[in-house]
Amino acid sequence: MRVRRSIVAVLVAVLAGVGLVACGGGGSSAGAGGAGGVLNVGMPNGPQTENNNPFLETSAAASLGYRFVIYEPLVMLNRVKPQEPGKPWLATKWDWADNYRKLVLTVRDGVKFSDGTPMTAQDVAYTFQLLRDHQALNIDSVPYKDIAANGNQVTLGFAESQFVNQVKILQTIVVPKHIWSAIKDPATDTVKNPIGTGPYTLKSFTPQTITVAARDGYWQDAPKVKEIRYTSYNDNNAQVSALTSGAAEWSFVFIPNYKTVYVNRDPEHYKLWFPAQLAVHGLWFNTEKAPWNNAKLRQAVNKVVNRDDIFNQGEAGYFYPKVDQVTGIPTPAGDPFIASEYKGQTVKVDVPGAKALLTGAGFTYHGTQLVDPSGKPVALKLTAPSGWSDYNTDLEIIKDNLAQIGITATVSKMNQDAWTKSVDTGDYEGVLHWTNDGATPYDMYRDVMDGTRYKPTGTGGINGNYGRYQNQDATQALQTYASAPDEASRATAMTKLQQIMTEQQPMVPLMAANCGGEYSTKNWTGWPDDANPYGPAQPTLRNAVDIVLHLKPAA
Repeated sequence: MRVRRSIVAVLVAVLAGVGLVACGGGGSSAGAGGAGGVLNVGMPNGPQTENNNPFLETSAAASLGYRFVIYEPLVMLNRVKPQEPGKPWLATKWDWADNYRKLVLTVRDGVKFSDGTPMTAQDVAYTFQLLRDHQALNIDSVPYKDIAANGNQVTLGFAESQFVNQVKILQTIVVPKHIWSAIKDPATDTVKNPIGTGPYTLKSFTPQTITVAARDGYWQDAPKVKEIRYTSYNDNNAQVSALTSGAAEWSFVFIPNYKTVYVNRDPEHYKLWFPAQLAVHGLWFNTEKAPWNNAKLRQAVNKVVNRDDIFNQGEAGYFYPKVDQVTGIPTPAGDPFIASEYKGQTVKVDVPGAKALLTGAGFTYHGTQLVDPSGKPVALKLTAPSGWSDYNTDLEIIKDNLAQIGITATVSKMNQDAWTKSVDTGDYEGVLHWTNDGATPYDMYRDVMDGTRYKPTGTGGINGNYGRYQNQDATQALQTYASAPDEASRATAMTKLQQIMTEQQPMVPLMAANCGGEYSTKNWTGWPDDANPYGPAQPTLRNAVDIVLHLKPAA
């Protein structure tokens, strides 16, 4: 699952001024939370069209995050600590068997949907049937097969091991069968009146502000937050202004110069927390295009990119945490998966080492210009969407870094749609891009080097392997990891993937994806942080309901 990006440039000089007013529309006055039982959430996503379908990533419910306080998952998992087993939620127990080909879920008793109807195993089974029978809803492409309900248990059967899909299955939200079975097309219905097991119901909807209210009969202790107002601001500028004025108390937005612009406005209360998860952003090459099909050249680039500058300048010192582990696995989330031979090894800027690697592989220098073994000067055109300010700054840093080893790099800013198409078809030389995340580094590595996802340059519809990298050993190791009968076999396959990553460098990992957010403790306390990392701080993730349930009015 990919965390939503909100990285349009913020006008720091303007925001640093006095008397700014948010221009996103539909804002709430500062200090409206806490005493009135109201929590104000903001996102910089522009006017919304009413669509409350919890399965559609394009819906307003997904864009702003309120779907996850209306609908709840079977298990509450924590991507900040992916090795934790998860908290029982709508399921009290889950038992895997037959090497993850069978799952038995025990459904919690005493839970009612917001319309007063009891939730049963039939609702859980029906939800999985929806995902199996409507691929448009099954965005994780989990290969559901046999689904059966018996008493308070639901049994799922699969043709192959689902070890790598555990999180995707267990975090499934549950919808009421008596309502959804009457929906003609669940993949397109906008669900005017969303009914879930969560503590909130939809109170009102406008294109700018959506309000949910706490309901009676929730199965856990009633939340202290009685109402949540989700405001969709027009852009990052308006969203950051709302945070600094107090009109928004919780958000996920990129803030350049965040200390001056945000934290220093109220150091006691204005907080942000951006922990890493098991996914990366990095520099991808089209490995079908010479000379970037040469692993030594890719390794040399890895040796000269200054990750500290990228983190401190491009990512404002907080947004995407630095990744310098040689395997590309983000730490500390990925520490348990790093093979013993790579533990403690980090990438450090080493220009002489990079040059020695290149000349040893047949590259030469004409003055300061690097020349490949065929006699052509080495150049790299780097592209990013024009509005993605952090990516553009990162690429300028990389351009300067590459000049140190004689590579002539340029940075080209593109229309976002054109850039997306170029990545999809492989019509690029170098781009910054991300991988998906998961409970293990499998999803990350699969996006980088899975041969089953390979499509030749010029062919679109790609889903991972954006660098068109082909390595049969990597593909086999991924398949082995996914279907391995025991932990020892999985560990061996994971070590092989790390070896390929370090020796072949199919892409250059630079930053970890984050699952963080900005929040204010002025009116509400109980937020997750380093001292209590019980869940990711982003308001649009499944853990949002868990965070809201943790909140208490500030004294």
